[in-house]
Amino acid sequence: MRATWLEVDLARLGENYRILKNRLSKKTRVIAVVKANAYGHGAVPVAKKLLELGAARLAVATAGEGAELRNAGIGAPIHLLGSLHPLEAEDALKADLIPTLASLEAARVLAALRPGAKVHVKVDTGMGRVGVRPEELPGFLAEVEAMGLFVEGILTHFAVADEDLAFTRLQLERFLEAVRGLKKRYLLHAANSAAVLAGVASDLDFVRPGIALYGLPPDQSLKSKLKPILSWKARATLLKTLSPGHGVGYGLTWKAEGGEILATLPFGYADGFPRALSNRGFLRLGQEYLPVVGRVSMDQTTVLLKAPPPPDAVFEVVTPDLDPKTSLTGRALALGTINYELATLLSSRLPRMYH
Repeated sequence: MRATWLEVDLARLGENYRILKNRLSKKTRVIAVVKANAYGHGAVPVAKKLLELGAARLAVATAGEGAELRNAGIGAPIHLLGSLHPLEAEDALKADLIPTLASLEAARVLAALRPGAKVHVKVDTGMGRVGVRPEELPGFLAEVEAMGLFVEGILTHFAVADEDLAFTRLQLERFLEAVRGLKKRYLLHAANSAAVLAGVASDLDFVRPGIALYGLPPDQSLKSKLKPILSWKARATLLKTLSPGHGVGYGLTWKAEGGEILATLPFGYADGFPRALSNRGFLRLGQEYLPVVGRVSMDQTTVLLKAPPPPDAVFEVVTPDLDPKTSLTGRALALGTINYELATLLSSRLPRMYH
């Protein structure tokens, strides 16, 4: 254990899952997205809990992420999102993943390694990153299936479900039109967290929520009853009273007037506490906000106190709410980024406790 740690509330995860599930049609199942270490929350414990809650499948972004889940004894279907690169094919098959295809080159390698391998095909309906064009879909499917691969499903991804519902619905129309004339029935999925919250494409075979499961709104306009499931806590490793002119941290960017009480905390940007919070961020102790003073370093951060804290004081580095100063969502807004980024920056070297 370290004197700094994360706490993940699996009961809140369950509440969030049920809120999202209640927005779906009865036939629609959940592919729970646990890529990037479950958005920083810890892939294996979170994945196991989501399957216990009723998620039908899981989704990751790399073969290594999928292998981690398999090595932990998880046997549920796991999707490999993105577009499979030929060099990833062997590892994807070893981990028994369901690859996403958008190129014939990857399909050929996959078919050579394992005839009959199960895949899903991605259609680009407007996001531009990954997928075959809608008009190319019939021909692409024919070629992939002629190679001997088993195409189980077809998917797309929404670009602006958290910003522009008109364009999101247009993407859905393009997707449904692309699959409407196909001779076979495939499993279909499109909705990400924002789309589920907005009620778009929530009646297909699957949805793929990610960030919302963790109680983090995909956009400020999409706040709901979802609750953040993660908090970050720490204990001070040192307290000191500063003399006038005493500098703090690399570059001595903050100097004391004299008499200030400084607490040194054992985490830094290598743990996922952004260096951009130097001299502008806050932690919480009870109801009091503590300003970060000096530069955030790789392993240590310093904050200013009004009075000596109790010996067992626990500082809140990230609060499980939408506090504008101390939550992942509030900090992201202040730093001009998104809560996804701050969550996934949380280092694997931070101990994680689950309750």
